[in-house]
Amino acid sequence: MPSFRGLFARLGAGLVLGSGLSMAQADYQALVELFNDWRAFEHPGHVNGAPDYRADNLTRQLEGLSGYRQRLEAIDASAWNKDQQIDYYLVWAEMNGLDFYLRILKPWANDPGFYASVRTYQSDTPAEEGPTVHDALRLWQYPIWPRTALAEPRPLNAEEAARLVAELRVIPALLEQAQGNLTGQAGDLWAAAVASFDGQIRALDQLAERLGQERLEELNQALAAARQASVDFRDWVAAEAPKRNGQAGVGRDHYTWHLRHVLLVNSSFEDEFSISERELARAHRSLRLAELRHRDLPELEAANSPEAFARLQADSISAYIEFIDSAGMVTIRPWYDRALRERVFDYVAPEDRNFFLRVHHLSPKPLWAHFYHYWDLEQMIEAPHASPIRRGALRFNIWMSRAEGVATGMEEWTLEAGLYQDNPRVEEIVWIMLATRAARGLASLKVHDQRFTMAEASDFHVRHTPRGWMRRDSLLGFEQQLYLQQPGYGTSYVTGARIIDDLIRQRAEQRGEDFSLRNFFDDMNDAGMIPVSLLRWALNDDDSDLRAILTSYTPLNTADQETSAAIEH
Repeated sequence: MPSFRGLFARLGAGLVLGSGLSMAQADYQALVELFNDWRAFEHPGHVNGAPDYRADNLTRQLEGLSGYRQRLEAIDASAWNKDQQIDYYLVWAEMNGLDFYLRILKPWANDPGFYASVRTYQSDTPAEEGPTVHDALRLWQYPIWPRTALAEPRPLNAEEAARLVAELRVIPALLEQAQGNLTGQAGDLWAAAVASFDGQIRALDQLAERLGQERLEELNQALAAARQASVDFRDWVAAEAPKRNGQAGVGRDHYTWHLRHVLLVNSSFEDEFSISERELARAHRSLRLAELRHRDLPELEAANSPEAFARLQADSISAYIEFIDSAGMVTIRPWYDRALRERVFDYVAPEDRNFFLRVHHLSPKPLWAHFYHYWDLEQMIEAPHASPIRRGALRFNIWMSRAEGVATGMEEWTLEAGLYQDNPRVEEIVWIMLATRAARGLASLKVHDQRFTMAEASDFHVRHTPRGWMRRDSLLGFEQQLYLQQPGYGTSYVTGARIIDDLIRQRAEQRGEDFSLRNFFDDMNDAGMIPVSLLRWALNDDDSDLRAILTSYTPLNTADQETSAAIEH
């Protein structure tokens, strides 16, 4: 563990002149070098071509972690500027993240779904949500599987085909290893993993269709072997699941530790629960008042043909961007329009629409607001951060409070700015979306507190979503599985948005008449995808959240750990 000899001294850098500036820059370069070494160390290495999650290897990795902590603690950041100090704490959070994964979460031992390594689409966040196997096969990185709605597919060239063969060959070795690694007893994780591998098998079948008949023999063999290994593993998990009768959830103490020291959110399990309860009540109250206000207006009508849906999406993108520009909310970057048009949805028949498809066929604007996500992603490509530490995605979903908080907040902020004045009924959609997010966050907290099973969490989520819009479908299963796999994610949408509300409040009080919402979001974008505690420091020169996080730090207590597989009925 870090001794914290200098952690508080590192906060609040002063002006450094002359040789002191040179020394500070040299020390910062040492952090960058440590960061590069750390990222290489965080990968567990390979065995038989697959990432090595065997217990002995991960024990060695845990032992090696202390050396990286010592290197970080040895760096004197007291003379650094604020941006450099923020980078320091991002590296610290990543080290805490690996510590939590190795000691508590252990997805490689507890969660068969962790080994579903075929990804068919790019996440709307900086990296995939939840624990993700190293070296996952991301089909959207190949031209036969277009990343966006505007990309045109093309056949693989020889180099791409060889790379795909190599990635497919990892799957049988990984799944063979997994059967020896998976000792966890959490029945919910085992049951949910069956659907994960059903999805992987479908993805491999779709890959075969896209490749067509004219493919290399070694690609044929690799694809067939990957599919068979996935089927065999799915069947093994299905057979094992009834035998695994442990209670899932990390427990509230570990949840709070992870929230504060990995996600860098100055909050606790109890705080998150209280905020989520209040937000669920506020969403329902706001919906009922909106319904009362709109009682004489016609109901919204969904687009019920592919042509009508395409027009609705195209027109709403133009109207949305024009509104936030003219309202002075956000500076429109050159890639904003394209980033949304690349993500238009395909038309789906009414009976097949899940919650978000139902919303989008009624009015796409609420989700265009949420898809600030894609503006974040494109900024990482088009205007990457100057810091090598912030340039890519932080490990362990450390970005979630910023990414999901802003995306969720934009739905309500644009409503309050007047986006729906020409169609007020859409306001009701925004409140329904807030209600479902608060409900699923509360449900996930109860699972991690070991008061709910995943089935009970799903029932709670459905019951507290207005108008019966959330149903028991694959979306519901995916969401509850994700929030069990990744502590903190289920609540991050709502709690992140409310913390950013407070950042806006604080900045407005600081700036007075000079406050500008556009400048707030510009500065937020320039700060990169960092947690909300560091965002408060970066934007408002207030490091109190980080100081509270450091004050509360203690090493992980694993003596009585209630991991996501440890407690048997």
